Order: sequence, then C-alpha cells, then structure tokens
Amino acid sequence: MSSRNFLRIAGTIFALVALAHLLRIIMGWPVMIGTWSIPIWISLIALVGAGLLSVTGLRLAKSI
Repeated sequence: MSSRNFLRIAGTIFALVALAHLLRIIMGWPVMIGTWSIPIWISLIALVGAGLLSVTGLRLAKSI
C-alpha cells in the first residue's frame, strides 16, 4: 500500500469518527461504559481531535 492510499484511508476513517461524535453532540445520544455515563464534552474534544487528524491526513495525501 502506498503512503498516499494509507493517508486517504486514515483521513477518511478519522472523518467518520468525527462525524459520529458530531452526531452524538447534536442528537444527545447517551454513551455508557459500565455504570459511567460519558459526558458530551468528551465527544467535543474527540470531535476536534479526530477532525484535525482527518484534515491533516487528507492534506498530506494531497501533497504527496
């Protein structure tokens, strides 16, 4: 697999993860791990992180 294809795939996966976190924030979906309810603000941090990784990966794939 070439590095361009890897970066495209990784960027797309991170974009899908960011989209899932965005949908959770908008729709207010609850997430539980055992008895702990994950707060929405954690999804906000994950949205920013996954979004940055997605943009970075896709930009690098374009520049190669």
